[in-house]
Amino acid sequence: MMQRRHFLAAGLSAGAVSSLSWLAASGAWAQNAPSFGTPTPASPGFRRIKVGDAEVIALNDGVARRPLGEEFVKNAPLAEVRALLASQGLPTDYIDIPFSAFLVVNGGRRILMDTGFADNGGATTGRLLANLAAAGLKPEDIDTVLITHYHGDHIQGLRRRDGSLVYPNAKVMVPEPEHAFWMDDARMNALPENQRGGFMVARRVFAQMPADRLVRFTPGSEVAPGVRSVAAFGHTPGHTLFELQSAGQTFVYIGDLTNVPALFARNPDWAVTFDMDAEASRQVRRATFQRIVQTNAMVGGFHFPFPAFGRAVAQGNGYAFQPVA
Repeated sequence: MMQRRHFLAAGLSAGAVSSLSWLAASGAWAQNAPSFGTPTPASPGFRRIKVGDAEVIALNDGVARRPLGEEFVKNAPLAEVRALLASQGLPTDYIDIPFSAFLVVNGGRRILMDTGFADNGGATTGRLLANLAAAGLKPEDIDTVLITHYHGDHIQGLRRRDGSLVYPNAKVMVPEPEHAFWMDDARMNALPENQRGGFMVARRVFAQMPADRLVRFTPGSEVAPGVRSVAAFGHTPGHTLFELQSAGQTFVYIGDLTNVPALFARNPDWAVTFDMDAEASRQVRRATFQRIVQTNAMVGGFHFPFPAFGRAVAQGNGYAFQPVA
């Protein structure tokens, strides 16, 4: 796995932070391009699977649509990107980005992995709580929230627009290097004000969180019984995956290790515009997918097409995602 020093050595350009600020701003993700229509969120928006003795529930928070431009894949010609999408029967002039968190129910514990937007996003987001209710659960039932990284679509769901906590009984566990990066005042203040959006979102969510609620962990450690964190730095400085093991079966939640799997699983060397360290992301993406295929683990991704979990299989120079039936 990439170490944080690799990321810091690679550096973070002002342009990268600017794009991340765009990502973190709730309105920007939620904007739908009128000329391409409005995406339809998944319905039903929850799906259960068994992993050994545990249950994993995919919870869709909605979907956003953005025009497909040259900037989305940083290191591939747009014509090649469109050709790959067309070969899979997908639109070539826009990209739909779904948002799905995962809830692990195991031994009396209810552990949510990432949170979506709550009521901070646009009209086609903010559906996670309704889907949680449809699955028979309430926010008060969640005892632990695990955060992969601090991009806004993963953390804003911890607080409503009025500042209140969405999961009042939950410990919130965050990767230490991720927290340290985004809460670094000197790093934020070194940027122009219009490039501080990601830092400001992190502060809104975490700065006033009670000390007994916020738990920082070292990636690689066990964060709950049967759930291990895995360092996967590159997309952000402390981006972290979570692996559930139960009765000989494995589920790996890869967060944003790959954005659109039809692009970045099929071509693991391609870099999405939101990867802060493209080379570190590339290396950890390849290593992780190889391990998932070798172990036949179930895989889930935050931006994968709903139900957002399934199997990965080797295909060509990369991997194909096969959703559960």
